[in-house]
Amino acid sequence: MFIDNVKIYVKAGDGGRGCKSIYRDKYTRRGIPDGGDGGRGADIIIKADRNLHTLLDFQYNRHFYGQHGGHGSGKNKKGKDAPPVVIRVPVGTIVRDVRSNCLLRDLDKDGDSFIVASGGRGGLGNRRREEPTPPQPGEERQLLLDLKLIADVGVIGFPNAGKSTLISNISNAHPKIANYPFTTKFPVLGVVNLLDNGFIIADIPGLIAGSSTGRGLGDKFLRHVERCRFLLHLIDMGSSEGRDPIEDYRIINSELKNYSKEVYKKPQIIVANKMDLEGAAANLERFKKTIRKRVYPISALKKEGLEDLIEAIAKKL
Repeated sequence: MFIDNVKIYVKAGDGGRGCKSIYRDKYTRRGIPDGGDGGRGADIIIKADRNLHTLLDFQYNRHFYGQHGGHGSGKNKKGKDAPPVVIRVPVGTIVRDVRSNCLLRDLDKDGDSFIVASGGRGGLGNRRREEPTPPQPGEERQLLLDLKLIADVGVIGFPNAGKSTLISNISNAHPKIANYPFTTKFPVLGVVNLLDNGFIIADIPGLIAGSSTGRGLGDKFLRHVERCRFLLHLIDMGSSEGRDPIEDYRIINSELKNYSKEVYKKPQIIVANKMDLEGAAANLERFKKTIRKRVYPISALKKEGLEDLIEAIAKKL
């Protein structure tokens, strides 16, 4: 299951109580205040971790509490500070405060972290004052975690255009592949390894007319291409679903434009898939004359033309 949007509640630890203590011995009649300070409560820290790819862990665990600081004691002994609570999230997670709808942090790099709720300061013991001061409570917040995948290349196209077959043949990803639309129901990341370098490619679930307005959950899928450096537009040139390739190309670009001008302006590599099917060659010639852009013909199923495509992607990057 792929979860990319979830609300959680965090409560940092309260500070420990300051101690009220008087030291006396046979030489000290009045007594000396020696109450120690309370310890600091635990901070709540959110940290990006590249080994995580979904917010699934928060589906059933949405409440996080920090430990309270230790209480002070006599002989000027300070209470122990509570260790922080670290919440790990995937790289690309945006953290917002639910109450104010304020953007707190965009964790777009591995290891990025910040304190989302500060632990309460411990109370002061009476060694500092005549009476100990009360501790401070820890901060509490309701947060919205919103994951947007970070990939070099986002593969877009109509359902059953062959996106999953392509990504499974050029990367280490193994998405579900079947001969029916909407086989892919959530984005899948894969790494394409090259001799000198590699890149991350994302298989975006199929888009349809009306995706930008939420039809077929298209708006939830389109937001995952916002961080991609460019798009790989895959087109069923064999018309295996009875659609026209030129119309498919125009519909997808129209949905990109309606969703976001920034997404629409991203560079594209146009790929003509299913060239092994009858009629694909004629459709490709007609498509080139109409669109007048560079097109890379491939057959993802038979692994034809994939080397030229990978080389073109590497040059683009």
